[in-house]
Amino acid sequence: MMKYRNILLMLCMMCALMVMGQVSVTRNKAKKPTPVQHTPKSQPKNNVNAEKKQEKREQTVPTTQSSNKTFTVNGVSFTMVYVQGGTFQMGATSEQESDAGDDEKPSHSVTLSSYYIGETEVTQGLWETVMGSNPSKFKGANNSVECVSWDDCKSFISKLNSLTGQRFRLPTEAEWEFAARGGSKSKHYKYSGSNTLSAVAWYKDNSGGSTHPVKTKSSNELGLYDMSGNVYEWCQDWYGGYSSGSQTNPAGPSSGSNRVIRGGCWFIIARFCRVSFRYYSTPDYRSYNLGLRLSL
Repeated sequence: MMKYRNILLMLCMMCALMVMGQVSVTRNKAKKPTPVQHTPKSQPKNNVNAEKKQEKREQTVPTTQSSNKTFTVNGVSFTMVYVQGGTFQMGATSEQESDAGDDEKPSHSVTLSSYYIGETEVTQGLWETVMGSNPSKFKGANNSVECVSWDDCKSFISKLNSLTGQRFRLPTEAEWEFAARGGSKSKHYKYSGSNTLSAVAWYKDNSGGSTHPVKTKSSNELGLYDMSGNVYEWCQDWYGGYSSGSQTNPAGPSSGSNRVIRGGCWFIIARFCRVSFRYYSTPDYRSYNLGLRLSL
């Protein structure tokens, strides 16, 4: 009996060990899934955060290169409009018809790099805050400055650049005409922004014999004002004849006696307010119908 009792005791102990071993393995199996569950939960969260950060970085990339720029000098603000470069026909194009002068011919292809040009003509307010005086006949802080020579304009621009740290300049004749025509958005109007001059310009028939505040007529396709009226505008170029060949970023003759004048003005008839009309004078000439527009 003792022998059988010992055998039974040994069998019971073996069963107990087997049960304990089974429980231990079961617990081990229950522990293993825990890190597997945490890993997939944390990974997408990191990915979402990374995507949000990337999206934020993309949204904050500056785009000022192709946007208009506004500057303020001693409380006087002015805006420079971005003009995307392109190719256009300069001179006596078909919409100018018989009004075109001989010096507007031949029409020729011009390609320009991108640049900035003044939304408006330089106002008396800006001129006075830079130069300390106002030479204009028709006074008004928001009126176009006039009675300024090409030489005066260069002095003004030099002081403006010192105040702002920029490189403002007069536009080339080609830049002026491309902008007046509406640049790459051009609808090929006879005047800057319309075939109806009174909609976009102060000229002889509607000015009442004086200049007017800028931006009181409609703009052209680029958002530029008064390019066919109010006051004529000096350009950088020496005046000279056109050639028929294609040109890239032309700057006019290397020398001359007269500087180019463009646009239209408050006392002149419609024919001389067209986008291709050209005029000129000596660099020291001043008149109450002549001002400037900046380029950059």
